[in-house]
Amino acid sequence: MRVRNRSPFVFSALLALLLGACSTTSPDVVQRGDAQRLSTVQDARIVSIRPVVVDGRQTGMGAAAGGVVGGVAGSSVGGRRESVVVGVLGALAGAVAGNAIERAGTREDAVEILLQLPGGERRAIVQAQGNENLVAGDAVILVTTGGKTRVTKAPVSR
Repeated sequence: MRVRNRSPFVFSALLALLLGACSTTSPDVVQRGDAQRLSTVQDARIVSIRPVVVDGRQTGMGAAAGGVVGGVAGSSVGGRRESVVVGVLGALAGAVAGNAIERAGTREDAVEILLQLPGGERRAIVQAQGNENLVAGDAVILVTTGGKTRVTKAPVSR
């Protein structure tokens, strides 16, 4: 049985997959398309805040990349007949692993914020945990751009 060392290739491919799958919904990061757009701003006060997790995405890219990597790695094992079987098994295992890596790599720690608007209406929003330490009772502003809203501390009046 002949086995070629493909571990550097597999590691590089999985690392590229993981890094490519990362994204953020952080209130501290503004998307390029939202720059220089006029946003609406609304005052509010935080009623409560609790930690949540935003589940990761499964676009199929992780499974596809993992399947290719697993298939290539598996097909390098053994003779002709064995390499086909091991290649198929490697592709299946790689697809499952790639899907799991993509989902884990796109999970995000976030907060669910319950807000009270000046007119008494209440709203809730989930956003990634940003650099600001938001707590119940804080005066905040809701910045809405292109249908997406983020919560940030209100500027201190002087």
